Amino acid sequence: MPSLSYAAQLLVEGKNDKHVVWALCQQHNVPENFTVEMPSSDTGGIDELLESIPVRLKISRLHALGIVLDADQDLQERWRAVRQRIINFGYVQVPEQPSAQGTIIINQGKPRVGIWLMPNNELSGMLEDFVAYLIPEGDPLALKAIAILENIEKDGINKYSQIHHSKAFIHTWLAWQQNPGQPMGTSITSRVLDHENLIAVSFVNWLIGLFAPDTEAPPA
Repeated sequence: MPSLSYAAQLLVEGKNDKHVVWALCQQHNVPENFTVEMPSSDTGGIDELLESIPVRLKISRLHALGIVLDADQDLQERWRAVRQRIINFGYVQVPEQPSAQGTIIINQGKPRVGIWLMPNNELSGMLEDFVAYLIPEGDPLALKAIAILENIEKDGINKYSQIHHSKAFIHTWLAWQQNPGQPMGTSITSRVLDHENLIAVSFVNWLIGLFAPDTEAPPA
């Protein structure tokens, strides 16, 4: 991370998010002009992330704050939760709906704020849904994993809850690769997953736009 005259941070929920972001940035040669941070506890989590937003926005000479969080089961509810915290901090130009390409909020005299709701700002879901998009199109193992999960769920023998279906899917697929069980971030770096997928490119472009330096000095 180069020395900068301002602070720029991307806030994520946990370690898996952090490694996926790092891997995508590496593959796309994204400028190293921001740090990737997570809630202070080892487990991370959405509640701690949301509560930390106003604290992060008070950082001295903060230029931009990015927030990446799972939409989970209700994208609109998640958007309202993060949006309200931004408004409570004094931002007045906050859209009522997230942008499909990732939201960037610019209010004069305040740090730039970016929000990305996993997987794609339009659907409920989580990081694992985003990563599943990076599986090469038509991959036969993906089709097999889908079929197997459908069968065990139909038989009621799955131990995971339905909300974690996407986690079961991506980790099943990764378990069948040349290096079984390779983490998601490492699978992007090793190009088992397709970092050129449109959703990955959209995410990277959002990062670049959010953290692009400009001539306006960050607030002290």
